[in-house]
Amino acid sequence: QVRLVESGGGLVQAGGSLRLSCAASGSIFRINAMGWHRQAPGKQRELVAQTTSGGSPYYPNSVSGRFTISRDNAKNTVYLQMNSLKVEDTAVYYCAADVTGRGLTWSNTYWGQGTQVTVSS
Repeated sequence: QVRLVESGGGLVQAGGSLRLSCAASGSIFRINAMGWHRQAPGKQRELVAQTTSGGSPYYPNSVSGRFTISRDNAKNTVYLQMNSLKVEDTAVYYCAADVTGRGLTWSNTYWGQGTQVTVSS
């Protein structure tokens, strides 16, 4: 089993910055991809950043140039640096990881519990 623990959410004024962290632990052989999703009230969950092993990070247009995803493989941790935050960035942010467990040949997707980000005007 794999556990993802997020931290770093909070309240910030528009134009400000926040940094989210997500640490994975448990029976991990390889983390194939890690990413951040968000869900605002009344809206569908959307991917905001993803990093894969050996690949380029992905960002949708809505956050490109403002959000940066990074990963510390030694710590099984992924970060999301969010700059120039807008009111519309307000949402619960979820970490997700595609993980191949020890002794397994397939991967599973795991989710964190979510952390609230609120951007005030």
